Amino acid sequence: MLKILIVEDDSQLATTLKYLVEDNPRYKVVAIADDADNAVAAAEHFEPDLALVDLHLARGSTGFSAAVRLGDFDVPCLFVSGKAPNFPMPDLALGCLMKPFTAEEVHRALNLAEDKLRGRETVRPRIPQNLKIYETPAASDVPEAGFIPSRRSLRTRFEHWIAGQHH
Repeated sequence: MLKILIVEDDSQLATTLKYLVEDNPRYKVVAIADDADNAVAAAEHFEPDLALVDLHLARGSTGFSAAVRLGDFDVPCLFVSGKAPNFPMPDLALGCLMKPFTAEEVHRALNLAEDKLRGRETVRPRIPQNLKIYETPAASDVPEAGFIPSRRSLRTRFEHWIAGQHH
């Protein structure tokens, strides 16, 4: 069973998402959080396998900051948003499922996320139209000579950006 944390500030949408997720007995929502701080507290307490994270959260926090902080607890994220970010962020999330979505689209997104987490190849995946999966670039995909991709440097830049948002 995959333990899932929902990070969503709209309580009605969070409850709806919980019902959609738990419509499949392989998935269990262990907690719902409305901001990054509550998401971290839930991650510490419930040790979820995956977090479904909205990009706009309560009390001025964002899904990006929640993803960075959940990463410290090795909790992978799948963004859930009305509008996907313009560029992939494989260091922060597995992908982005765009609202609105159906129960079937939620389950297919969770199946793909679970396969990715468990290192399983999905045979002919039926990816919903509103799901973007972020692929981690291979070393051969490095765009320019001398550029060495670093998870830490991207993460550090986000942490500085997030820290700047609190001043």
